[in-house]
Amino acid sequence: MTVTQPDVSVVIGAYEAMPYLVECLASVEAQTIDPERIEVIAVDDGSTDGSGEYLEEFAARVAMSVTVIRQDNSGGPSGPRNVGLGKATGRYVFFLDADDRLGPQALERMVAMADRNGTDVVLGRVEGINRKPPQSMWGKTLDRTDVYSSNIKFTLSAQKLFRRELLERHGMRFDESLWTGEDALFTMEAYLRANGVSVLADHTCYYLVGREDGKHVTKSGGYTLRFDSARALMNLIAELVPAGDKRDMLLVRPFLITLLPQFGPKYLTDSEKVRRHKFELAKPLMEEFWSEGVAGRLKVEERLRLHLVAEQQPELLVPVVEFVKAKKQAAALLEKKGREVYLAYPHFRDAKAAIPDSVYLAAPREARACPGYREHSIGSVLKRAVRKARRVLKARAGAGGTRTPGGTAAAA
Repeated sequence: MTVTQPDVSVVIGAYEAMPYLVECLASVEAQTIDPERIEVIAVDDGSTDGSGEYLEEFAARVAMSVTVIRQDNSGGPSGPRNVGLGKATGRYVFFLDADDRLGPQALERMVAMADRNGTDVVLGRVEGINRKPPQSMWGKTLDRTDVYSSNIKFTLSAQKLFRRELLERHGMRFDESLWTGEDALFTMEAYLRANGVSVLADHTCYYLVGREDGKHVTKSGGYTLRFDSARALMNLIAELVPAGDKRDMLLVRPFLITLLPQFGPKYLTDSEKVRRHKFELAKPLMEEFWSEGVAGRLKVEERLRLHLVAEQQPELLVPVVEFVKAKKQAAALLEKKGREVYLAYPHFRDAKAAIPDSVYLAAPREARACPGYREHSIGSVLKRAVRKARRVLKARAGAGGTRTPGGTAAAA
């Protein structure tokens, strides 16, 4: 008897997941995809709250194929996900956290989208319950895109549909040495290696649930783990993407999402010892990966903070962070007939601080909010070039004839 390959393997890692696990599994059972087209691989990672027992009860009750694996606690989400991925047989794999839940029809719609477009990764719209998920990538449904042409780099959680053949071909697994950011590393690699990515923005496929007990894994861990995560992601990007605009574009993500918050409002409450340590941890990352190409893609206050980190100037950073925390508005200074906008955050044109003006120069996207700004666009440059060309041609036409001794022009 031939066993039909399932379309999708749902991998669930569970650790102390009750009572959230109840609704999580209910959302799987309620999927409209044929039960024969789905398999569930659930890994109980040493729970003591009955999560493992509930998984076994679920497996015995439902029509779909469910495999329950019980193991000693691994200390993080990577181990259970890797175990589940190693057992998966589906054409696609979806990683479902035990305290979250699937939206109605999620698996059916995502599998159909991947099959229709031949894409290797599908992002289904995410909504939050007591949590705020990323928003910028859900503007519209995209049958086929990539990490450079959309905002998908700002959602690197593992809750995506991945073509299993892609993962196996590249031997992709979650890095068990990382205690945070392991999903970002895995997902970014999938984006970069994928034959296209689809975005399903017009249907909620996933509910990200904020636990009332505050035990969600992304909230745990000390600040040093964030630097480990940033380093791993930066190294991956540098390994897979040649130096240039594309690499700079992707490096914005770890700088902005992982590194910059370490020098935000929390920095003001850090001890001097912690502040010094953060600068020490950041130094090799700034030396290797910080560049004008990355800096130019950031807002002025973001760029200024990271510039001070790169220059190892903690004494100048504190006033900037205080300014940002207070939500003050930096004065805008327009120069070059309104074509350049400088935002006067702390230390602007302070001779003692000696911070280059370029750090305070707003990129067009930020400058457009300033009244009087005249964007130095390609279109305006072309218009000026055309006007200049017309003036030159007109002058040449006026001087095109030869002068007679009487002063009148003779035709050439």
